[in-house]
Amino acid sequence: MKRFCLEVAGDFACFTRPEMKVERVSYDLITPSAARAVFEAILWKPAIRWHVQRIEVLRPVRWTSVRRNEVASVVSTRNAIAAMNAGSGQLGLYVEDDRQQRAGLFLRDVAYRLHADLEFLPERAPNDTLTKYAEMFARRAAKGQCVNQPYLGCREFAARFRLVEDPDAEPPAEPSLDGDLGWMLYDLDFANPADPQPRFFRAKLDRGVLDLEGAEVRG
Repeated sequence: MKRFCLEVAGDFACFTRPEMKVERVSYDLITPSAARAVFEAILWKPAIRWHVQRIEVLRPVRWTSVRRNEVASVVSTRNAIAAMNAGSGQLGLYVEDDRQQRAGLFLRDVAYRLHADLEFLPERAPNDTLTKYAEMFARRAAKGQCVNQPYLGCREFAARFRLVEDPDAEPPAEPSLDGDLGWMLYDLDFANPADPQPRFFRAKLDRGVLDLEGAEVRG
């Protein structure tokens, strides 16, 4: 495996708590699955896997409450299939008839340092090597290139990122952030692709650092 470090920042973020069914309420910091998605936005291939091992919170936790308009439904899959088979159909949503207003409790002015291991799966690409993908990621991250724009929980909250080549030379994490944050979403288990199951872990900050190595993950 090869470890990489990224610094990500954004004006807003929302890492939604799944227990909140209607209103969007964010966790106090980025979740491991959202951190993994940042790395995958820069480089993802079938032959590699990203494993987030450490998260450093670089700024104090700040909140903002936002009320915004959303549509209450999505286009029916059945109607979409029927339109594809027929060559035409009505798939539009009329916003004025389907609008609803929701409040959200989001994070603002966030910044994190994310440490993740790049795992190479040789059975997926017998003729490739870990070095190839590591160099590819380092080159893309250093130039600010990505497959799709990384985001902080919600796609409208774009993330700025930079490759950290020497994490030890960087300023320390926010030391005032300390303590047990309770159960947090770790990731989704896709053992059954038709019914992915959420997995959780106990999040504990130590002077602004969330250590995920050896974390106990439960269903």
